[in-house]
Amino acid sequence: MNEFALLLGSTFSAGTVLAIAGLGLLINERAGIINLGAEGLMLVAAIAGFATAVGTGSDLLGFAAGMGAGAALAAVFGVLVIWLNTNQYATGLALSLFGSGFSAFVGIRFTQERLGDRFKFEIPFLADLPLVGPALFKHHPMVYLAVALALGLAWFLYRTRAGLVLRAVGESPESAHALGYPVRRIRLAAVVAGGALCGLAGAYLSVIYTPLWVEGMVAGRGWIALALTTFATWRPARILLGAYLFGGVTMLQFHLQGEGVQIPSQWLTMLPYLATIVVLVLISRNPTWIRVNMPASLGKPFFPGH
Repeated sequence: MNEFALLLGSTFSAGTVLAIAGLGLLINERAGIINLGAEGLMLVAAIAGFATAVGTGSDLLGFAAGMGAGAALAAVFGVLVIWLNTNQYATGLALSLFGSGFSAFVGIRFTQERLGDRFKFEIPFLADLPLVGPALFKHHPMVYLAVALALGLAWFLYRTRAGLVLRAVGESPESAHALGYPVRRIRLAAVVAGGALCGLAGAYLSVIYTPLWVEGMVAGRGWIALALTTFATWRPARILLGAYLFGGVTMLQFHLQGEGVQIPSQWLTMLPYLATIVVLVLISRNPTWIRVNMPASLGKPFFPGH
């Protein structure tokens, strides 16, 4: 049972990276913008956050640097696709490639760096409970922040006027524009906010979860987070559930290796990505379900006055 509690606890930690990034991408897509550059954003944010944490000794400054790097790159992406009307898919892929190369170049001098001992967080009294204590109440505050973000975003999207406007821009930017809403500025704000959350996920990965810098350390999490938005049919609570599902599959491979299960390590490493493909295939069997929930203008350019 203790092993199960540890597996559950590590699942929440692993899923947090995917949850925060997935929620950021959800904001983008609800506004009608699809950003395939999440992997690159997270890599640049990871090195920015790690370098800042090493230089200052402050995790909070590391998180701020990661969010700033993610927001800045997302702003460039937003200007290109929203004002210059470049292709969203091609621009996102270019951003992903740029982030991968740039982070590898900048991170060369940080490959031998190590952060100091990480402070162990736990909630008093609750952390001492058997089973549920280690599983639920001994996490970094960022794990609980991911849950709060999902709940807050669900409230924002479905209970506030601003959330209604954001969804309207994603469904029919022409109608929103006709009603007098600044569609381009709203989309840019959504892209920057989504980039900041992707940046926070990258910084959490390098500063807390690992904590070290290795070239390409995001290791496909940006792509899985992108798949999560479809898996969750653009709903915040389902993104949280999907993130923990994939986080659990990721940690299961290490658990099985630790138990000495005789399965080739390559197969175990493939598990999270196989799970992603299987889930997407199952969802794709019902295209009507996706079509009903998907923002109608997702990936489509908007030309005011046309």
